[in-house]
Amino acid sequence: MAELDWAAIERELDAQGCARLPSVLSQELCRELAALYPQDAHFRSRIVMAKHGFGRGEYRYFAYPLPPPVAEARSLMYARLAPVANRWNALLGLAARYPAEHEAYLAECHRAGQRRPTPLLLRYEAGDYNCLHQDLYGERVFPLQVAFLLSAPERDFTGGEFVLTEQRPRMQSRPEVVPLQQGDAVVFAVHHRPVAGVKGYYRVNLRHGVSRIRTGQRHTLGVIFHDAL
Repeated sequence: MAELDWAAIERELDAQGCARLPSVLSQELCRELAALYPQDAHFRSRIVMAKHGFGRGEYRYFAYPLPPPVAEARSLMYARLAPVANRWNALLGLAARYPAEHEAYLAECHRAGQRRPTPLLLRYEAGDYNCLHQDLYGERVFPLQVAFLLSAPERDFTGGEFVLTEQRPRMQSRPEVVPLQQGDAVVFAVHHRPVAGVKGYYRVNLRHGVSRIRTGQRHTLGVIFHDAL
């Protein structure tokens, strides 16, 4: 991750509310992470999306302690994104500020009663999809999150594009499709971001999802930085 152009990533986040991070996981690590899905010992819960109206497919929330690669990715990404989150909140006039280290931020979440880990593995098969949504799990919300594609498009699956929509006041929603390859990640706004207007910065809301899988199987690692109630 140190080799990425973080200045360009920040510009893309400011302009679009999302940014692609190319080749941040090796193919071997992608396969190892996807292979964790059936291993119950790593997880605290399993969600079947159709039962809750979330779409089709399923996902599992990791339990603490997180697998080392997941914990490391969470810590490293947070350190890079905390300055962006603080700048966004300042532009929007929001009081919340985020400490430099993820461990300190988790301590804040836990004091607020948000103690359940939120990193997750998602598994989609042909016909599955994820409805547009926001990952809000309590009062404490870190404004950015990351999704890592663990499967290879056109080899392991077809379809299944990452989709982001942005709703500006009194305007129709704007869609954004982020093309990903195996090992790529996308960092994106959890629920809102600042946009410059005539009278200063204003807040726009975003939702994300995954389009329908047409063939095969797709695995994704989701890294959310706040814990859940």
